[in-house]
Amino acid sequence: MVDRRALLAALAGLPLAPALAPDARAAEPGVMRIGYQKNGILVVAKQQGLIEKRLEPLGQTVRWTEFSFGPPLLEALSLDGIDFGQTGDAPPIFAQAARSNLVYAAAQEAGGSGLGILLPKGSGIRTLADLKGKRVAFAKASSAHNLTIAALEKAGLTYADIEPVTLAPADAAAAFARGSIDAWTIWDPYFAIAEAGEGVRVLALATNIALQNNFFLASRPFAESRGAALAATIDALAEVAAWCTQNRGAVADLLSQGTGVPLAATRRAVDRTDYVIGPMTDRVIAAQQRVADRFHALKLIPKPIRIADAVWTAPARNG
Repeated sequence: MVDRRALLAALAGLPLAPALAPDARAAEPGVMRIGYQKNGILVVAKQQGLIEKRLEPLGQTVRWTEFSFGPPLLEALSLDGIDFGQTGDAPPIFAQAARSNLVYAAAQEAGGSGLGILLPKGSGIRTLADLKGKRVAFAKASSAHNLTIAALEKAGLTYADIEPVTLAPADAAAAFARGSIDAWTIWDPYFAIAEAGEGVRVLALATNIALQNNFFLASRPFAESRGAALAATIDALAEVAAWCTQNRGAVADLLSQGTGVPLAATRRAVDRTDYVIGPMTDRVIAAQQRVADRFHALKLIPKPIRIADAVWTAPARNG
């Protein structure tokens, strides 16, 4: 069994954030409300204050709200609790299927590289095919949900061949530590913390299974009424991404300071992250459509959706 005390001590700095923080409920003119998680470009941007600098000439300020993972963040977006945020590939699919009025503003291709399937100490699992009949934990409607299904497909298994255990990251970490699940599909920084546990093994990385894209999303009303602010934010994030690529050591320091995640784990996460932000190209849209079709085929979303219907077009710029 994994050293439960050591793992939970490391995860102690990762409390389960509320689905929607009280101060993020009311929209205010001139305030852009951004939801973020404990990893990635948005955390660096928050630490650097670059979005605030870009929005100041537009008369805009920023309010930040932390979330534990993508689905609660997009629930807040749907309920007008925030205006903008970043998630992995699956959350916006489930949100769009639930008629959330969101748009894809930009993509971080291969941004989900820090995602994989972990095994506890003493596990007899050696291949993806060995997951048959096992209890596999992941967060429902998250990128880990999609990766689990893709991994099963690669092994010639179906979703019905495993016992899915849907748990939020903090709950899954506790289950993994006490040995009550056989495998855990999870993303950074939880992944980076847990993989350092005694005897923990990585069964598979996302990079060896399927491309995992991340997305920057906005509420449609915000995108339509404040497109200039959204475009300025994406520009600022592209600048942050370019800086991250050239300054990985400093990125790890900023992320660790901003999230409370141990520096060693943060460095592992940073080293395998591809910091590139780009538009929603035909290739990105097609890849996301395949993910949506996968969830619909398994009846995990009630009806087919069309990703292209939710892609934002930036306003024309002068010059």
